[in-house]
Amino acid sequence: MAKSAPRSPRPSYRCAECGWETAKWVGRCGECQAWGSVAEAGAVTARTAAGPVTTAAVPIGQVSVEDSVARVSGVPELDRVLGGGVVPGAAILLAGEPGVGKSTLLLEVAARSAASRQRVLYVTGEESASQVRLRADRTGGVFEELFLAAETDLGAVLTHIEEVRPTLLVVDSVQTIGASDIDGVPGGVTQVKEVAAALVRVAKTRNIATVLVGHVTKDGGIAGPRVLEHLVDVVLHFEGDRNSRFRMLRAVKNRFGPVDEVGCFDLGPDGISAVEDPTGLFLEQHHGRVSGTCVAVAMEGRRPMLAEVQALVTLSGSERPRRTTSGIDNSRLAMVLAVLHQHCGIKLHHHDVFTSTVGGARLTEPASDLAVAVALASSYFVSPAPQGVVAMGEIGLAGELRRVRDMPQRLAEAARLGFSMAVVPSEHTVPGGPRPSSQGRMVDGMRVVEAPDVHTALRLLHLSERTKHALEVVEDH
Repeated sequence: MAKSAPRSPRPSYRCAECGWETAKWVGRCGECQAWGSVAEAGAVTARTAAGPVTTAAVPIGQVSVEDSVARVSGVPELDRVLGGGVVPGAAILLAGEPGVGKSTLLLEVAARSAASRQRVLYVTGEESASQVRLRADRTGGVFEELFLAAETDLGAVLTHIEEVRPTLLVVDSVQTIGASDIDGVPGGVTQVKEVAAALVRVAKTRNIATVLVGHVTKDGGIAGPRVLEHLVDVVLHFEGDRNSRFRMLRAVKNRFGPVDEVGCFDLGPDGISAVEDPTGLFLEQHHGRVSGTCVAVAMEGRRPMLAEVQALVTLSGSERPRRTTSGIDNSRLAMVLAVLHQHCGIKLHHHDVFTSTVGGARLTEPASDLAVAVALASSYFVSPAPQGVVAMGEIGLAGELRRVRDMPQRLAEAARLGFSMAVVPSEHTVPGGPRPSSQGRMVDGMRVVEAPDVHTALRLLHLSERTKHALEVVEDH
């Protein structure tokens, strides 16, 4: 009987994102759900032989650290987020929504670095050189050490790096640069991976600080393969509301510093400027006491910022009352409403509830629960909270107030801005225990009153019982 020919191995397909394998090609990975990341995996038959080394291995104590000392970028808020400045040879990925101001920020960084006699190469693939020059004229960013190139080919970008030999490289953006010897269109998974890897290799070998601009998807994530975030040393997110000039820079990954710092910027017609004290942007100046407002102290990274919460409670004319929020998590509002109904006797199931923050602030941490509850009770009773009061604390489902982190920093910031009273969770008392004193204790000239639960906190602020005048006002409406 004739011997049959050996069967060729069946082709396999592998996801470039997570390594998931399948016997046939699919457009979407079955493991990580990434689109366009599944490609045929070639069989590896040869073994990699030993080759020459670039530098000899030395004891770690003999490695010099002088070349990795951070340099100030000239933008204090960026240095704050990076942990002191830009490290030579570091690869930084800056992502953000279209129109948020990424290019304006990086042009400011490039101009400040060029002003300090550092050679900077700014590569733009989204705009022409003349468009970038016009923006530089408007923001005062024209310097001799700032070189500008409009390129979309990776080979041309590498040639510019060889000729200019910069200390800082800005590529805007990595999705617009393509490699001619790699299949796919610029912005695809394979192209982005190869372009980013080539630029990172140049940054490490030539000790060039490199900033790559990245696009984001409709869900807010960084576009392209997940490996892009692993290749770089620092991942920054630049965010802000289109209706506000205020912008925030956050570090998602940082090999050279903390990831809990936040930089604040003001984006105006003359460029972008750092905001060293952003608290005043989220407070409204009222001419007298106003019902339905309360000030919360939120932590943005390591920086405490005060934000005003506003609430409006009105009788609803429909069977399903509205719950509208702006800057406040909708699920947290629903929980606060349920606690007020169950433990404080404030029944809002026949009322429309609108909550918002001033200045486009976003309150996502649970420490702002008490401020939301105070604003809702104040609007419901048509009774303003005491003048100069701040409230902070997480509300539990049993109505208790839970302690929050960084309380000394929050209290110090509120006292610095002139607030006279703060309502905070109790440290030693429990719900149902002895009634806390309304006198409280003094911290930096501010009276701090502790409350074990939300009902006690509202009672201390005289918002637990409806007065006759408030009842008449509500019934008239």
